[in-house]
Amino acid sequence: MKSDVETLNPTRVKLTVQVPFAELKPSLDAAYRTIGGQVQVPGFRKGKVPPRVIDQRFGRGMVLQEAINEALPGFYQQAVQETSVRPVGQPQVDVTDVPSDGPEGGELVFTAEVDVRPAIELPDFSAISIEVDDAVVADADVDAELEQLRVRFGTLVGVERAVTTGDFVSLDLRAAIGDEEIDTATGVSYEVGLGTMLPGLDEALEGATAGETRTFTAPLAGGDHAGEDAEVTVTVQSVKVRELPEADDEFAQLASEFDTLDELRADLREKAAESKEFEQGVQARDKLLEVLLETVEVPVPEGVVAEEVHRHLENESRLEDDTHRAEVDEETRKALRTQFLLDAVAEAEQVTVAQPELIEYIVAQAPRYGMDPQAFAQAMDQAGQVPALVAEVARRKALASVLEKVTVTDASGNVVELGEVEDDAVVDAVEAAEADAAAEVPSDAVPADAAAAEDAVADVVADAPVEEAPAAPKVTRTRKPKAADTVPADAATDVADAAPAEGEGEEAPAKPKTTRARKPKAAAADEAPAAAGTEAPTEA
Repeated sequence: MKSDVETLNPTRVKLTVQVPFAELKPSLDAAYRTIGGQVQVPGFRKGKVPPRVIDQRFGRGMVLQEAINEALPGFYQQAVQETSVRPVGQPQVDVTDVPSDGPEGGELVFTAEVDVRPAIELPDFSAISIEVDDAVVADADVDAELEQLRVRFGTLVGVERAVTTGDFVSLDLRAAIGDEEIDTATGVSYEVGLGTMLPGLDEALEGATAGETRTFTAPLAGGDHAGEDAEVTVTVQSVKVRELPEADDEFAQLASEFDTLDELRADLREKAAESKEFEQGVQARDKLLEVLLETVEVPVPEGVVAEEVHRHLENESRLEDDTHRAEVDEETRKALRTQFLLDAVAEAEQVTVAQPELIEYIVAQAPRYGMDPQAFAQAMDQAGQVPALVAEVARRKALASVLEKVTVTDASGNVVELGEVEDDAVVDAVEAAEADAAAEVPSDAVPADAAAAEDAVADVVADAPVEEAPAAPKVTRTRKPKAADTVPADAATDVADAAPAEGEGEEAPAKPKTTRARKPKAAAADEAPAAAGTEAPTEA
């Protein structure tokens, strides 16, 4: 077989493939057997019809078509491997010549146009400089940490007054379209003002009192009635407020291992400093990616963009929304450029993904989907998405490797070294996420500890390839959680976390000094560390 490549543009090539008759003959023989086993010819048993009779009765063209249809995918894959083409989409195949009617007649010739990964010229990473914020811990940061701890130990106390923002209410909900009841839920806990349930619920609750019923109209976001407006009836069963304990020595003894409030505040200051260092690492990583996307030319295949945009809009039933189409198009192009760029870096830096890294990533990601790690790993495996997870870990590691080579300074001019520091903040964030998700997963489905979780995931991904990223990228996009089509039965919400306040900058020293910031772990969750006190308050 002979294969030639013609570059049509930086992201699309045309393969011309010539297959000798001898290489096509096994497929031709198989086609005769297949057709012979399907047709009825007088005088011959099924499956025993000679090729010459099949040619006479049905024509050789039918046999050639069957043979070519079966053999073409294999010849295409062989041509891709021989020419080192790296496709990222489905090819457009055109058969230009087929063997003649003779027994050894001619060649099979076909062309295949396909989108490919672009060739990317990477810059000298050591010449890149980026600036991050100062890692300064102000008293306000400590106060915020202490406030979160007080929230954690707060209690809910019933009040007899109208509902206002920040109150905790117990609700009965009913959604209906016309005379048809869509769903109901009772005893739903909700913090007014969060905006995490149905659109219009906060406005309907404002000013209501216990026992009062109100109605409002809200669009349903999913299910059989997605996009339809439903009449929602909400009844307030109770109204409660959160009372926080006094910040004193007694509270310090209750909430920590310390005897005095001063000792507790000192410990919270250390945690705030670790959080600031982690934020520096995250900021450096994000700014580095921005710089690379701005300075490196990364063309994207128009066919892949068009296909992804169409799929996205079709799923949302918004194919005619030109404004949204433009937004999705821009997001898709950026996502593809990012993936191509980081894949190129991963290749240049010879990044590989070991199975423990993949397992760690799966364990960290599972809580985001409300699943235990083993179930998440099984779902990804069954959907054929394990290679995509491997590619994502490789991209994170690639960006982390570049981060080690660039120059990072803070706003005061100090050099920030993003060394290999054990990132306790990331571990804390992962553990907090797992704890939050545990309430939504049956206890018998959750492994007893982290080691058991990793062992369970390892069983699922044991046979998965973990050394290479997939040939074709899959565009990923952060999705905003949607309100359920039906009224959720378990819509209890946690108390909102308060982010630490920003610290004030310091005056730049006369001589720059070197500080160390925690580097975001490549294969773990990338959020900032969870603030103390993310649990919902207990009821008095």
